[in-house]
Amino acid sequence: MERKHRDLLRAQRLHLCEQLVVDETIVQYLYQEDILTEGQVEEIESQKSNKNKTLLLLSILPNRGPNAFTVFVQSLEQDFPWIKEKLLLLADEDDEDGGSCTELSNTTAPCAIPKHILQMVPSDQQLNRLAARLGLEWEMVLLDLGLTSVEITRCRADHPHSSHNQVLAALVMWKQTQGRRATVQRLLQSLQNSEIHPSSLNQVFV
Repeated sequence: MERKHRDLLRAQRLHLCEQLVVDETIVQYLYQEDILTEGQVEEIESQKSNKNKTLLLLSILPNRGPNAFTVFVQSLEQDFPWIKEKLLLLADEDDEDGGSCTELSNTTAPCAIPKHILQMVPSDQQLNRLAARLGLEWEMVLLDLGLTSVEITRCRADHPHSSHNQVLAALVMWKQTQGRRATVQRLLQSLQNSEIHPSSLNQVFV
């Protein structure tokens, strides 16, 4: 997926969660067009809420090839034409203004974290401090970071008596699976996508 489309979907996450119903028609169309795998379809459909289905789908799409955005927009034609039109309009506007949508979506909300720290992989100690600050929205954060619902369930099962340890285990798993891509900047991006203002987390990374 092109960066401008990836950034557009990220910028529209909250709107899509409110307006879009990720039903069988959409995911089966994406499966038919070879955008989603059978396992990904099952994982999306297993989510308990439509918001989680939408968040999971939006976290999967950017990694599903150059046609993912186009096919996703096509899947909206029948039941959500107004969303399709808005996404296409925003994509066209982004082309015309030289990518302001991309620049906006890449702007980290005001925080005191130095740029060199944003590019670093967080330490386990920092992840431990972050785990202590995350509330019930932690699952959405980890889904946005790329963990599957199965992996999140495993973290819950491994630490049934401590929600803090569940969150920490999931964050450590993310860091281990992503390697050098597991940066502080990527983490803050997912916090923003889950409506958590990063300025409240300055103490974690400074």
